[in-house]
Amino acid sequence: MLAWPFHSDVVLGYNGALPNGDRGRRKSRFALYKRPKANGVKPSTVHVISTPQASKAISCKGQHSISYTLSRNQTVVVEYTHDKDTDMFQVGRSTESPIDFVVTDTISGSQNTDEAQITQSTISRFACRIVCDRNEPYTARIFAAGFDSSKNIFLGEKAAKWKNPDGHMDGLTTNGVLVMHPRGGFTEESQPGVWREISVCGDVYTLRETRSAQQRGKLVESETNVLQDGSLIDLCGATLLWRTADGLFHTPTQKHIEALRQEINAARPQCPVGLNTLAFPSINRKEVVEEKQPWAYLSCGHVHGYHNWGHRSDTEANERECPMCRTVGPYVPLWLGCEAGFYVDAGPPTHAFTPCGHVCSEKSAKYWSQIPLPHGTHAFHAACPFCATQLVGEQNCIKLIFQGPVD
Repeated sequence: MLAWPFHSDVVLGYNGALPNGDRGRRKSRFALYKRPKANGVKPSTVHVISTPQASKAISCKGQHSISYTLSRNQTVVVEYTHDKDTDMFQVGRSTESPIDFVVTDTISGSQNTDEAQITQSTISRFACRIVCDRNEPYTARIFAAGFDSSKNIFLGEKAAKWKNPDGHMDGLTTNGVLVMHPRGGFTEESQPGVWREISVCGDVYTLRETRSAQQRGKLVESETNVLQDGSLIDLCGATLLWRTADGLFHTPTQKHIEALRQEINAARPQCPVGLNTLAFPSINRKEVVEEKQPWAYLSCGHVHGYHNWGHRSDTEANERECPMCRTVGPYVPLWLGCEAGFYVDAGPPTHAFTPCGHVCSEKSAKYWSQIPLPHGTHAFHAACPFCATQLVGEQNCIKLIFQGPVD
């Protein structure tokens, strides 16, 4: 029943599923399928309105429209008409019916549970819309802002907006929609691209000085809003990874990751001190620390079983001295990265992110270790894609050193 072609959005910070499971339109991965009937829209008539009543009359006609309030006495309303060649998908915090994919703020690390409350979300209720061509090559484009239940987008007096040289209106949302396309696609050779801001009409701009500044960045005419395999979409509170159908075809599957887990466990790695056999827990039990679970010293990479020695009075609570090399550093349980969409290759899980201990292939770990992800209103830092924890250390990840069985 899967319609082909399709694209997929994966939310960074979740290791294969939301903490309490995926539910309805709120989940850690969204698949975009060709709709039975096109629902895309495209700009048509432009109205310059001098009274609020006239503006309301146009927006109540049942058509999609975008309203740009220039002053109390002037509003530009752009009507949109049906586009038989595109499908539109909307993303945002709202649970209203126009939103296809509901996203909430991602909290890093162990706090990433439904019990962790966000005091004030920075994600827009109607954050962005993705428009996909229904015909080959099935191009997908991203636009800031989504249409609400009245099929309208309103940019008030305080929103950043302007008239372009060709006469059409455009604007930015309060906290913006940022996009980064990796150089070289989403492959073993990928390199980070440059973060840009996408306007309501889909133009590309350099970043504002701060996330919600009134002054827009500079237009980047050489770039487009077309999404590529591996594009990152930041909604100021949640970051999405865009995967294309072709990209997913070459990505390791859940079965492949499970086979790698069994292969590591079949090699019977041992704790070099306790000599007990270690084993990565089942993917279905990824939140429960088990007796045989591997632990690692993240300053040196030596893998052990759990033990309660090595504490140093002059270090932090979770820091220990490795009995193999005397290096002092974080001592944490290791977790296999289960979300296949985050892998840039199908290599064995040999590296761990620091300080969270999520394990994946070397090239995947090194790729994410160099990606600056937006944080707050103007900061950027690398984070683990599986739990959104900010990475630390010289390389942000460490090669693991397993000891094989003695016999």
